[in-house]
Amino acid sequence: MKITNLKAREILDSRGNPTISVELTLEDGSLGIASVPSGASTGKYEAVELRDVDLDRYGGKGVSIAIAKIEGEIAHQLVGQDYDQTSLDHKLITLDGTPNKSHLGANAILGVSLAFAHATARAEGVELFEYFGKLTSAQAVRDPISGSLEIGSRTASHSFPVPMFNILNGGRHADSVDLQEFMVVPTGAPNFKEALRFGEEIYQALKKILTAKGLDTDIGDEGGFAPNLEKSTQALDLIVEAIEQAGYTDKVSIALDVAASELRVGDLPDGKTGHYELKKEKEEFTTEGLINYYRDLITKYPIISIEDGLAEDDWQGWQELTKQLGSQINLVGDDLFVTNPIRLKQGIEQKVANAIIIKPNQIGTITETLEVIKMAQTAGYKIIVSHRSGETEDTTIADLAVGVQADFIKAGAPARSERLAKYNRLLKIEDQL
Repeated sequence: MKITNLKAREILDSRGNPTISVELTLEDGSLGIASVPSGASTGKYEAVELRDVDLDRYGGKGVSIAIAKIEGEIAHQLVGQDYDQTSLDHKLITLDGTPNKSHLGANAILGVSLAFAHATARAEGVELFEYFGKLTSAQAVRDPISGSLEIGSRTASHSFPVPMFNILNGGRHADSVDLQEFMVVPTGAPNFKEALRFGEEIYQALKKILTAKGLDTDIGDEGGFAPNLEKSTQALDLIVEAIEQAGYTDKVSIALDVAASELRVGDLPDGKTGHYELKKEKEEFTTEGLINYYRDLITKYPIISIEDGLAEDDWQGWQELTKQLGSQINLVGDDLFVTNPIRLKQGIEQKVANAIIIKPNQIGTITETLEVIKMAQTAGYKIIVSHRSGETEDTTIADLAVGVQADFIKAGAPARSERLAKYNRLLKIEDQL
């Protein structure tokens, strides 16, 4: 696939911050367009976005430098050359030459990688999810324990992810409660179309309940409501009530994203255990205390998944958390793994967590993203393909989730166009299949 043109522009994401849109054209005229999201609650081990330093322009958040890298340094190397997805991504990684993509910027690199995927799928006459499925089924992955190369056992067939709707926002996404995301998961829905209906009806039921109780129905970054509550258990009680009112008690579960790295306030004097604080609830926990807190929650509520239950560097705590609760629920690493094969390998070796969040902009290229997915699947981890809090109308993650046979997808509440675009794309894919 010979690249004949590469251009980029600065657009705005769902939080009104600048981000990148990339257009890439192949020799046969196939055009790929992709835009890059941005997170608010980010792990410190994520690949680095390249932002401007001009405080007089978008408060320093502009991406004109990254765009100049795309249309200059990257285009100079790519235009006129033949690539497939793997060779293109490896070329971008080599051009950057840093371990965290700080030279070209992960946002610039990912924009080009995604746009190439869209263009190539179009040139091959296949849907994007089919393209990802073909890449996944053919990709060799290195076994994290033995080091040997193996071909992933999954075929290019397609299965649908279960949506995780973030209907109540907290943490860095809204000033409501300490925990960051409260999600409903329609595990009992017969198909995606019905799962979306379940989520939307629960979302509307929650709005009516909040209104009746005199609570705010303002929404946070990811479309979920953001009422000012004193305790996270209040949020859970409201969601359980909404599930009951909508009539889905036996068909819908709850998932949490704690974003515990945001709650960590340091180590205790022994240096071995974490120190976490729920500021609104005026409670402090050791690692063991927080594990006990989660045990109490999953006893009282239909919780099937807890994401980032402990901080990204609390490996010893994660081992204990997984040992104690890993057989009962999904323990999901996001800031812990940041879609990075090195950190995931460490987690597998140390028997930490049993599920992983997949965010392509945490690592920077499609090829690396697929490598992490295959490594996780080989080790038996659940796969959750995820959006970011600063999103665009780009729907690539919907195709990615279907193409790699992800177990779940997170795209926010069933509200706001940048979230609904992903869900509507999944409806279309379901009809096609």
